[in-house]
Amino acid sequence: MSRPSLTAVYPGTFDPLTLGHEDLLCRSCRMFDRVVLAVAAAHHKRTLFSLDERLAMARELAAPLPQVEVIAFSGLLSEFVLAQGGQAVVRGVRSNSDFEYEFQMAGMNRHLMPGVETVFLSTSDAYQFVTGTFVREIAQLGGDVSKFVSPLVLARLQERLARKEG
Repeated sequence: MSRPSLTAVYPGTFDPLTLGHEDLLCRSCRMFDRVVLAVAAAHHKRTLFSLDERLAMARELAAPLPQVEVIAFSGLLSEFVLAQGGQAVVRGVRSNSDFEYEFQMAGMNRHLMPGVETVFLSTSDAYQFVTGTFVREIAQLGGDVSKFVSPLVLARLQERLARKEG
């Protein structure tokens, strides 16, 4: 008897998508049949890249992973997850403070979507300190972020920052 197909949603603003995000995405693909990389419109955050730019980068980076779909979303994550037929939400945790926040969010999501589990993946050691915010700030101040993002994202960051300077 075969098991039903499992869908997970991995949400975030991904501004920009870091190697830590990519690592969690690849690891999620080993656990789930379908992984939706849910790129948040992020109305509450000021992003460096537009939603369309973040979607384009995510789609290019996810291209080698056939079970990944990259989809934009806004509004409640719970509504998006249910609309996608998700059985799980994937969240990465780097530290105790991440876990406390994510644990509270998971509790609220359990009330909003009782049939959906939150799966916490600890960040790989190499990416424990990497955040999109740090990457943006370091890049904007002229620092080298090549160890934290893929060559594709690095090129887009450099293009974006060159346009701002010009």
